[in-house]
Amino acid sequence: MSSRSFFAAVIPLFAGAVLCAAADNNPTRIPVLLELFTSEGCSSCPPADRLLEILDQKQPVAEADLIVLSEHVDYWDRLGWKDPFSSSQYTARQQEYSYRFNGDGVYTPQLVVDGRFGFVGSDGREASSAIQKALRERKIPIAISNASRDGNQVVAHIEVPAPDQNLQGGRGVLYVALADNRAESHVARGENAGRSLAHVGVTRILKQVGTIDLSSGSAKEVVLTLQPGAGASGSRVVAFIQDPKTGHILGVAAQKL
Repeated sequence: MSSRSFFAAVIPLFAGAVLCAAADNNPTRIPVLLELFTSEGCSSCPPADRLLEILDQKQPVAEADLIVLSEHVDYWDRLGWKDPFSSSQYTARQQEYSYRFNGDGVYTPQLVVDGRFGFVGSDGREASSAIQKALRERKIPIAISNASRDGNQVVAHIEVPAPDQNLQGGRGVLYVALADNRAESHVARGENAGRSLAHVGVTRILKQVGTIDLSSGSAKEVVLTLQPGAGASGSRVVAFIQDPKTGHILGVAAQKL
């Protein structure tokens, strides 16, 4: 994709909205989870990786706290380049979304917003529309505290407070992810051969902590074990609650270590 085409795709994210400076001053920003299914073996993915980086670093939507996870799938690994960040777990997660969206199968790059909307991951206009729709949905608050790293272990306290009377009950699945703030690699083979690629929010661990009762408060102590070399540029803990029936994200929070 040319630089002109890429920035044309990004411009709609900024049009008609107060930009990042105002967003940073808004204490009531609504968290929105962005999951990018990508691969270093896919030549169409770098523009989507760059878009995710802009969303992560610039936070261009005034009312939104955009929490990003880059989930590298493994079905490109047999086509010339094994993505060092890939996992069959993320492929399976993307397949679940495909079933929920009644799609024809998985593809890269795909951006999934709050488990509700899935589309081509480099489409800035579609991303803007999906984020605006996600902002209309009420979120369950999640608090991450006492997050720290000791060697290859990360510990964090995850708390879901008791809901107010206006929030319906039910059950949700609590996930905790550990992601690199930034990661880079030089691709030697495949469609991106010779390119140096950079990613943000690179998911290293995605753990299903358990099912929680949304009608009452819940607290969990989580221990995650890092892979060798992970988190060299810093890490973030992301906790989210997902509806097991619809796949919708009911609440999400993040904290950098």
